[in-house]
Amino acid sequence: MTMIQIEKHQLSNGMIVLINRNVSSPITAMNILYGVGARDEHPEKTGFAHLFEHLMFGGSVNIPSYDEPLQKASGENNAFTTNDITNYYLTLPVQNLETGFWLESDRMFGLDFSERNLNVQKHVVIEEFKQRYLNQPYGDIWLHLRPLAYEHHPYQWATIGKDISHIEQATLDDVRSFFYSFYVPNNAIMSISGPVDPDQILRWSEKWFGPVHSRKVQRPKRISEPTQTERRELTVYKDVPYNSIHMAFHMPERSDKKYHAIDLLSDLLGNGFSSRLYQRLVKNKKYFGEISAYVTGNLDPGLLVISGKLLDGISVPVAQQAIMNEINQFKTEPVKNNELEKVKNKVETSMVFSEISNLHRAMNMAYFEFLGDVRTMNLELDHYRAVRPTEIQSLSQDILSESNTSTLLYLANNA
Repeated sequence: MTMIQIEKHQLSNGMIVLINRNVSSPITAMNILYGVGARDEHPEKTGFAHLFEHLMFGGSVNIPSYDEPLQKASGENNAFTTNDITNYYLTLPVQNLETGFWLESDRMFGLDFSERNLNVQKHVVIEEFKQRYLNQPYGDIWLHLRPLAYEHHPYQWATIGKDISHIEQATLDDVRSFFYSFYVPNNAIMSISGPVDPDQILRWSEKWFGPVHSRKVQRPKRISEPTQTERRELTVYKDVPYNSIHMAFHMPERSDKKYHAIDLLSDLLGNGFSSRLYQRLVKNKKYFGEISAYVTGNLDPGLLVISGKLLDGISVPVAQQAIMNEINQFKTEPVKNNELEKVKNKVETSMVFSEISNLHRAMNMAYFEFLGDVRTMNLELDHYRAVRPTEIQSLSQDILSESNTSTLLYLANNA
């Protein structure tokens, strides 16, 4: 893979600026990552990071409509919220890029805090909660699985919030406090990728973002999750067509040296048609219609999750034991070199394709800087390539233990 050349600067107000000159496309990407997610919320005021993702598009003090001037400049934009970050991104023709600096700096400077705007966005979020989590089959799985796996850490609630009443009861003072606590230049990372002049980018950064004052980031005291020492299980009944099983195992944080091996472990177990769980429990035994394994990759210790939907006529205890049998076999039999090489190649292919796009480059640059150092972005593939079969087997024995399991049995009402 080609080494991505990145310039890093820090403004006097603490904002980090990352620049990658890539002339392969005239479309330039601007990404702004704020170090605030659901984990930074008060337990009685959850869903605020996600609410702010919506509020940020409701207009600033000086610019009543964010989208209109961006569209006139042939730009597109969007955003997403996770438990760790809130990320805003836009793409523009390089000749119109300064429009992005104007828009993003202005809403960092100050939003249009009005009852009307707040009520509009609260309504949007409440409807999203109903449509995506309550009225969609299997939509609320994580609303049950998170608090089962996390009893203390704020990862116990989803980005939509612990309870929709927290958004319903949000006041202007609440959202102002949240904005001025987290939407500050010293809590932001801006990354630019495209056919740009790095010196010009730095001048625009100073011009548009330099005047925004830094403020103290007010984070709540975060409670660590104690080591899980016994198996947990929860059964819920819902109006869904198939029974499903969801098993969560605690694992280290994204920046841990073991992360890449655990990520490959999850791929070997349940990523794609050639994975062990798919081949043995879907294709051969026909216990499941679909099954997968993946990692959450959180800033704080996250989860390795196995999820599968059972076929009709297969009992839940039989299917559950079948997963455990495959896990136990994985823990006792060494991973073959060619099997590991196959998943490494899939990871490499995915990484190569992701770096073709200026937008993905900009996103990755900001995220790796958030993790600690943008330069590690160029070492990521090396970390995956260095993983050995013995390392994966050892980690499977540590992580995939019964005492480290939180299992959600999400069953059809007629089961």
